[in-house]
Amino acid sequence: MSRIRGAGNKETELRMIRLLRAGGITGWRRGWPLFGRPDFVFPAARLAVFVDGCFWHGCPMHYTKPANNRDFWRRKLEANRARDRRVNRELKRLGWRILRIWEHDLRLPKPRCTARLKRLLAAHLRLRRRNRRRDLPVPGHDGDS
Repeated sequence: MSRIRGAGNKETELRMIRLLRAGGITGWRRGWPLFGRPDFVFPAARLAVFVDGCFWHGCPMHYTKPANNRDFWRRKLEANRARDRRVNRELKRLGWRILRIWEHDLRLPKPRCTARLKRLLAAHLRLRRRNRRRDLPVPGHDGDS
């Protein structure tokens, strides 16, 4: 198992796409050239969405330690979590908001992640409208809409 390399979780990403479409959520992109390679990006809202796998990111509800090569997997998990924190810090420094969703959240009958995502996007729209009324620039936008 130590030779497994992540190359995009197609099944998980397709599940997220189905949820986005079912929820009527638009404006997202995949493969956007952004630090940390988010799974989904909402460029207009400057929102980066990561769908974290329960095994690879150490979900507190579902992570189980592998029976073999425990020291390797402990270091691997620690490195993944450290990378996640580093990516979050850098994206925030660049003016992006981050939403991290656990893989298991996508399997719920009515996933909360779509509601969270809609709230973040709605908050962005409210800020844009308020700033337009005041003729103030919107953070993260250069005036082109």
